[in-house]
Amino acid sequence: MKSILFIICFTITTAVMSQELEGAWTLTHQNGEAITDKEFIKIYQDGYFSFGAKELKGDKFLYAGGGQYNLEGNVYDEHLDFLTLDPEQIGTTNRFTLDFANDRLVISTKIKGEDLIEIWERVSTESDDLTRNWVITGRKRGEKISEMTPGARRTVKILSGGRFQWIAFNSEIKEFSGTGGGEYEAKDGKYTEKITFFSKDDSRVGANLEFDYKVVDGKWHHTGLSSKGDPIYEIWSPYEDAYKADKK
Repeated sequence: MKSILFIICFTITTAVMSQELEGAWTLTHQNGEAITDKEFIKIYQDGYFSFGAKELKGDKFLYAGGGQYNLEGNVYDEHLDFLTLDPEQIGTTNRFTLDFANDRLVISTKIKGEDLIEIWERVSTESDDLTRNWVITGRKRGEKISEMTPGARRTVKILSGGRFQWIAFNSEIKEFSGTGGGEYEAKDGKYTEKITFFSKDDSRVGANLEFDYKVVDGKWHHTGLSSKGDPIYEIWSPYEDAYKADKK
């Protein structure tokens, strides 16, 4: 009976810690050095994470990474689906020690024999209709909807803590096509984005875009004009549903 109670308590504690991780975080220190000239934003949601980094002066895009994560106690694993800094790590899993300290995370490990200690500060845990990890599964052109089945090649969009990031990549061949992200708000059918980093064109940073949205049968229907001014109608599905059969 005591063993059963321990398992139940451990499961509940692990779930609570995972939920505490969800939201948006900013990197403040790395290996004891304060981060003052760059911005790193990391988003956790639905067992998935992504981060994007840029220079503060000039908004130059630096790098991005992400994939699936797992947290049990203070043992934290990241399985990389994309990583622009070192594509050879794609498909591998890195193990960390993670500790919560108020609204801060302390993450430590060794990467290729080198110590890595990071301190992240919580940005927000704000949630709304679209707080989720999504993958694109359809586009509408005219009256016709073209569906797509995501595989190794995919476009993911993760929204949590008032921050968003989209990433287009192929994990199988370790190919990265692009990413962008920033702040967002979803309310009363209106979805707005403020772009704070964009891998393909730094000049787009600061742009504000407004779209219409609705959630139909659990899928996000996203309509409006792209950052180039082209009309779009996209359909996004919850990542966990689209990859249920392939979930690691």
